[in-house]
Formats: sequence, structure tokens, C-alpha cells
Amino acid sequence: MFWSKTLHQLFNHKRIPSTRSQEHEDPLSHISLLSDSQLNIAQITATFGNSDDFKTGEMYLELDANIKVGFAFLEQMVDKNLFQDIMNGLTAKSAEIVEALETGFYELPDLMTNILQTLGEVRTIHDYQEVCYRILSGETVIFVDSYTQVLSVNTASEQQRSVEEPTTQSVVRGPRDGFTESIGTNISLIRKRIKSPNLWLESMTIGRVTQTTVSMMYIKGIVNDKIVAEVRQRLERIDIDGILESGNIEELIQDETFTPFPTVYNTERPDVIASGLLEGRVAILVDGTPFVLEAPVFFTQFFQSSEDYYQRAEFATLIRMLRYVCFFISLMAPSFYIAMTTFHQELLPSSLLFNLAAQREGIPFPAFVEALLMEVTFEILREAGVRLPKTVGQAVSIVGALVIGQGAVDAGLVSPAMVIVVAITAIANFVIPAFSMGIPIRIIRFVLMIFAATFGLFGITVGLIAMVQHLCSLRSFGVPYMSPMAPFVMDDQKDTILRLPQWSLFSRPRFINQKNMIRENNAPTTKPKRR
Repeated sequence: MFWSKTLHQLFNHKRIPSTRSQEHEDPLSHISLLSDSQLNIAQITATFGNSDDFKTGEMYLELDANIKVGFAFLEQMVDKNLFQDIMNGLTAKSAEIVEALETGFYELPDLMTNILQTLGEVRTIHDYQEVCYRILSGETVIFVDSYTQVLSVNTASEQQRSVEEPTTQSVVRGPRDGFTESIGTNISLIRKRIKSPNLWLESMTIGRVTQTTVSMMYIKGIVNDKIVAEVRQRLERIDIDGILESGNIEELIQDETFTPFPTVYNTERPDVIASGLLEGRVAILVDGTPFVLEAPVFFTQFFQSSEDYYQRAEFATLIRMLRYVCFFISLMAPSFYIAMTTFHQELLPSSLLFNLAAQREGIPFPAFVEALLMEVTFEILREAGVRLPKTVGQAVSIVGALVIGQGAVDAGLVSPAMVIVVAITAIANFVIPAFSMGIPIRIIRFVLMIFAATFGLFGITVGLIAMVQHLCSLRSFGVPYMSPMAPFVMDDQKDTILRLPQWSLFSRPRFINQKNMIRENNAPTTKPKRR
């Protein structure tokens, strides 16, 4: 915590104070819409810098009435069929528009809105910035002569990836659909699971240049209103040029900056987000990414899988306990091997000690350098397998590990026991369901290796105590990160390391929800009486 606060003060000392209202003021805010459609088209063309894909035009609804309208759109972002339908609809209804105008009871924008509503979503805009934003969103704007208000029709082309199975969180039993890069599709996937009018959605635009749509979803009546207000405040406080992925949002709204542990959960699975919303959490959706954020979160949540709730309770509990065992193996196996072979040989059985000594005969490096060499090599292979094309990535990682491991043993650089320890460590790391939790384990593993090489088991103990102390000091939107274990809540232990039967999960997590705790009222099934 000392180093975290010191670095935080150092970075804040160098940070330039926010001048969002002055330095970053949008120059478009000084431009107003005019009543001449030709002048409006001229100034918006200048705004877009005469880009080749920016198209404008003018047309007369009725030659005798001399009613002129102009339109503007981005060619590559609109559906040409929808645009043509709009033009044809206005032309076909031009006579009716002129007759209605002659009565004197109607305004031209209102008449056009009624006609265009049958073709798509129509908005009436009075702000020049909003006009530019709608064009950039793939909509077609229509300037009406003699009026300062502009009509915007949704003609966006639906160019998006289809709903597919998530690649980062696969399950044996459970839904196969996953989020896509379209925020509209992601919202519909959540609403398909939670058909409640209390599922509220709030959207905002973040990014001075990218103008990215960011939405937060929560269930009114279940969520803690203070958490909603805190999430909203942190999102509105973001002042940045662009948001390209939900990871940008995650880093800007998390409670603690200098920590390896994630305090915001991310997932590609709609069922996971729906489950979190039912527990009282808040979901944050970012346009352009299939990863949806969820807050607040607990440390234990990263060891849970959605499949735990689709399988029997006994099997889910066994798998969860296995994940925690793999967590400690992945975290401590290399450091424990270093400590035992360097400082505490007397704790090993004689036969095992003689076997390890025979294997290490001729090895030129101490156990720490040996473990460090193998761990760094494996991390290189892991990253190479991820970055290479899919057709060769797995082959390179598997063949590379086998060839390098066997070659290192034959060359006398490492012992066979060390290769086994590193392999078990790597496999155990893949058991963790959340990839974001596997990263801090890899980081802390190297720290514990240094402590083990310096102080033995005492160094490992000190490192673990420091890690636990750091975990207990973390917060996720004000909620204790280690709850319900620290502080200990007995009622919430039924869904942490253990997963009790579904009928016993009658209450929501206490630290997340305070006003609507009961989520089910089911009794355990009873055996039928024998006849």
C-alpha cells in the first residue's frame, strides 16, 4: 500500500489539471443550423473536409410549390436500399405534403416526419453537433428549406459479426451465444434473458474524437442505488480522446490503479451478465467490443463459472475446490520447489532427495536461475502461440515446449523435475475460468520465486501474507474485494468455495444488495413415501 500511494501521488503530481470546458471545447459548438438548406450543406461539407465518402444532394418535392430539401450522409455507412426508399417515399408523397401545407395547419418538418416514420426511426435535431454525430452513426440527415430543424433517419448499414459461441469462456453445458461488437445486439441478448421493465438502460457518449456509445444496465429495485450513482459518476468523469475497447473504460473507473488484481469483471457471456444483474450488479456495455464489464466484483467470482449453476451442486463444488487448488499450485509450485531444494532439504524424504540430487548433478545453475529460465521460456512460448496465426499457433506452442524442454534436459541446463514443475504450473494456470485472474498469478509467481530463493519458506510466507493483506485492502466500487470471506459473512458462504443446492441460494450477496435480499423461496425436495 505504501508503494501504491507513493506512485499514485507521483503520477498525480505530473498530471495536467483537466481543462475540459476550455481547452477541449468542441469547435462545432459555435456553429448553428441555418434556415437555408444550401448553406447548411455547405457548412457541413466544410466540417467533413470534402471527404470522398461524404455525399450531399438537394431535391424538390414539388416543382410548382418550390419546396426544396437537402440531404447528407456517409456513403460507406448507410444502407443504400433504405436511403433509396426514403427518397422514393418523399417523392411519392410530395403531392399530399403540398396539399397539407396549403391548409395552413401543418408544418413541413412534421409532415415529413410522419411519412418517414414508416421507413425508419426519425429524430428531429436542433443542434449542429448532434447532426454531425448522427451522420457519423450511419444516419441520413435531411435539411428542410426555411427551417432550422433537421430530420435524421436511421439508415445505418448492419455490418456486424453474427452471434457465435464465446472463445474465452467455453462451457460443456450452458448457452452457446456470446456478445458481439454491436452494442445493440448485446443489449438484446441481455433483454432476451431478463424480460422485466425494471431492467433499465442508461447510455452516454464518451470520447471527444471517437464518440463511443457506452451504456450501463441494472435492475431497478434490486441494485443498490449508491452503486449505480458511483458507476454513473465515474463514467461521466472520463475525459479522453477515444474509447476503443471496454479495457479503456475498466482502467479509468477501477478503484485501485496499482494492483495486479482485476477489480472489474469482463465476460463475453450474456448469461453471466444476466446472473450478475439479478444479484444486484451493474453491467457496462461499450460499442465495438464483445467484452462487457460488470461491477462490483469479489475475488471469489473469478473462480466461478456459469456452468457451476447448470450442473449438480456436488459436481460444481468439487470443480470449484479443484480451481482453488490449481490457484495455489500455479502460484507457489516453482517457489516451493526452489525453497525445498535450496534451504529445506531436510524436509524431503531421503529417496526423493537423493533422486533430485542425482538429477541436478551437472546442472550449472542454482534452482532459482533454473526455474526462472524455464518460466520465462514458457511465457515466451505462450505469447508466441497467442500472436501467431491460429493454423500454426497451437503447433508452434506444443512442439516448441516439447522440443525446448527435452533439449534443455539433454543439454544439462535444467533438471527433469524442474520441467515437470513448470508444466504442472502452466496447466494449473489454465484451470482458472477468468483469464484476467490468470495474469496476476503469473506476475506474483515471479515475486514469490525471488522470495523463495532469498529466504526459503519464510520468504514465501511473508509474500503470501503481503498478498492477502493487499487483497483485503482492495475495494470494488466501495465493496470489500475479499467479501464474503473478509469480512466474513456466514450466509454468503453457500456460494463461494462451495456451491450448495439451488434451493438454498435464497439470498443475494449481502455487500452488494441491501434492500432486496430474497431472490427465491423454494423448499428442498423430499423423497416420496413408500407405499
